[in-house]
Amino acid sequence: MMKTRLFALAAVAALGSGSALAQKAGDWQVGAGWLHFSPQDSSKPLTFTSPVAAVVPGSGADAGNSDTLGLSATYFFDSHWAVEGVIGVPPKFKLYGTGTLAPIGELGEARQWSPTILAKYYFNDGEARLRPYVGLGATYVWYSDVQLTPSLQGALANRLGIPVAASSTTAKLDSSFAPVFNVGAAYQFDPHWGMSFSVSYIRLSTTAKLTTTAVGVPVAKSESSLKLNPIVPYLAVTYKF
Repeated sequence: MMKTRLFALAAVAALGSGSALAQKAGDWQVGAGWLHFSPQDSSKPLTFTSPVAAVVPGSGADAGNSDTLGLSATYFFDSHWAVEGVIGVPPKFKLYGTGTLAPIGELGEARQWSPTILAKYYFNDGEARLRPYVGLGATYVWYSDVQLTPSLQGALANRLGIPVAASSTTAKLDSSFAPVFNVGAAYQFDPHWGMSFSVSYIRLSTTAKLTTTAVGVPVAKSESSLKLNPIVPYLAVTYKF
């Protein structure tokens, strides 16, 4: 009889422990960790649009990788469906010349803002410690602190035949919405603490628009379209409440 009672108590304790791990309707989960951006980029040649249309043959650009702190918050509608918001401390990207622009080296840099929202489906039961998931969502991307290097500004001035010391070039990157495809897995250590790893793919493109001035007067405009299409791994420590 004593063994039977002990077995029953152990079974109840095990069931209680499993349910405590469950992700269920109304649960919130927050996370923080490493967010990495790896652009799979390509670009169109730099093209002058004024005062006359002209293409810089063989010119191109590549965006470098970037790392930052990622923050996320997830709300569970039930044990399988959830919605997640993700944002990172705006990472700084450097742009490098390729082709005929390769001798210039670094062309410029910018910070990227890309808050993301995802609808996610978790596999396995809510009580499982390991739960793979898939997600689909969207992000709105805009850029700040866009700066061009003196080397690029000097190359543009020389091409236009204007004094480098009297000229200046500024740039703007277009904002856009982009779809996000996500896959990952979450592991729960105890009723509150866990970890999550995911990989997202973002279909992202932008156009860099440059304006060159001489003695403060606009004398030329140019632009280049960039396909960034970054792959974004995210490794986070999570807390459920």
